Amino acid sequence: MTRTHTDREYEAKLDELRQRLVAMAERVDGMVEASVRAVVTRDTALAEATIAIDREVDRCELECDELCLLVLARWQPMASDLRSITIALKMVTDLERIGDLAVNICERALQLNAQPAFEYETIPKMVVIVREMLGDAVRAFVDHDSELARTVLPRDDEVDEHYHTVFRALMQLMRDDPTLLDRGIHVQSVAKFLERIGDHATNLAEQAIFMAAGKDVRHLHKVPRT
Repeated sequence: MTRTHTDREYEAKLDELRQRLVAMAERVDGMVEASVRAVVTRDTALAEATIAIDREVDRCELECDELCLLVLARWQPMASDLRSITIALKMVTDLERIGDLAVNICERALQLNAQPAFEYETIPKMVVIVREMLGDAVRAFVDHDSELARTVLPRDDEVDEHYHTVFRALMQLMRDDPTLLDRGIHVQSVAKFLERIGDHATNLAEQAIFMAAGKDVRHLHKVPRT
């Protein structure tokens, strides 16, 4: 059967939506990487430049939302297409919030860079994991790969454990040396923001599983065993 012009236009809009979502994810991932690099290398200019990128991410969110609503109103998709579009609406919200958290990290970088140097041993380990989680979750959505998405979920526990390690170490350092209190609080905040980015990446993976397999796995992997 020959596809109609409307069919081709509809498929083009769905492809455009996927491309926009991937582009937004790549931009947000770059912000996360740059924000932590600004902290570790004490690069104030990089922190300020990364904060400025957030405006582009906000615009991406609005454009993706507008495109989703256009497709819903004009073509009234059903079944898997409807699921993909509604999931995309949720995913761009998580991506925008990840961008906000990268901005929060940059703001801590500006505070830390104005003070004597401080060690961040565990922070680079955390950012590697959360960026891998983010990349795999988005790839799983694009490829309809529920198995890849499922590999993201247990990594959130690893991020949480790194955060608790940072928190305990900083608490001890600040008890031993009260002059480190201000810097310690900022570093703890950076670790907490990365932990929250891991939570959002987990949300993205859960949404990708629902999109690909039609199964809602939210909260299931965190239910304690009896």
